[in-house]
Amino acid sequence: MKYLNENQNIPKELEEHIKNTSKLHSYFESRFDGIRPKNHCGFLSINNESYFIIPKITDQDNQNLNTFIYMLLYAYDIKLKNEDLLEADVPEHHIYELFIRLFCDALLNEFKKGLFKQYITIQENLKVLRGKYIIEKNFNNFYHQNLYCKFDEFSMDNELNRFFLYAIRVFKKFSSYSNLHRCEAVLDEVEYFNVDFKRLNIHFNRMNSRYKKSYEIALMILEKLIPMTQHSTDKSFAFLFDMAEVFEKFVGRLYKELDSSTQLQKQGNFGSLILKPDIVTSDCIIDTKYKKVNNAITCHNVWLQY
Repeated sequence: MKYLNENQNIPKELEEHIKNTSKLHSYFESRFDGIRPKNHCGFLSINNESYFIIPKITDQDNQNLNTFIYMLLYAYDIKLKNEDLLEADVPEHHIYELFIRLFCDALLNEFKKGLFKQYITIQENLKVLRGKYIIEKNFNNFYHQNLYCKFDEFSMDNELNRFFLYAIRVFKKFSSYSNLHRCEAVLDEVEYFNVDFKRLNIHFNRMNSRYKKSYEIALMILEKLIPMTQHSTDKSFAFLFDMAEVFEKFVGRLYKELDSSTQLQKQGNFGSLILKPDIVTSDCIIDTKYKKVNNAITCHNVWLQY
């Protein structure tokens, strides 16, 4: 594992790879003296070499790494004790693998309590009538011995489980964690689809709320994961976080513990102004700033009472 600082130039051996990988261009900036991360931290796995981009908070890389992991877990509201981290047995705090194992273990634990099923509507040609007879489709039914029917079935083949199956198969490309295979085996009756996770419309209720944490972790991983190649033999990927976003979520959670009405990115009318501030509490609006000042990373809050 090689440590890189978020506001320092990357090693020369990485420069060509960054330049030749268009998916990474928005995460790095090219300067006259080299290439450096653009306020992003996280994990890079390139040609079987591991790199960790960490915030420069102290002069100790291990301490900076631990602080970064703590910020991520707290910002994304992931409950993890020190003994849980030890049990996860993640080499050198491999953050991608850590989140994969958190997702898998939580999901498998819920599967053991029972799979989520819901009624889905199915249309099918059957030998016997089931549910509703669809008149207009039976006019042109070439299978004259069959009846075109519409019926509801209590099934595990629903949108939430299809999302989990899609996420598992993506994660398997970059992780060999055994529980990924166990979770996939449980979903053997779910049809696989390529899911556009940016346009999901999954709602949680009392029937499926116990899966919400696994869903949120999987969605976060998919959003931050950057596969670098289409070749199955090349496992190069990046797992990067925008530190401005992490810091905003981190501060937002701090305020939410003090004021339960706190909201993030809440657009509304504030006096005569229409604003979308980073954080809104019951008595003030807050704008967070994460930037480098005097060769050190510092974090600032700017707030206005209303």
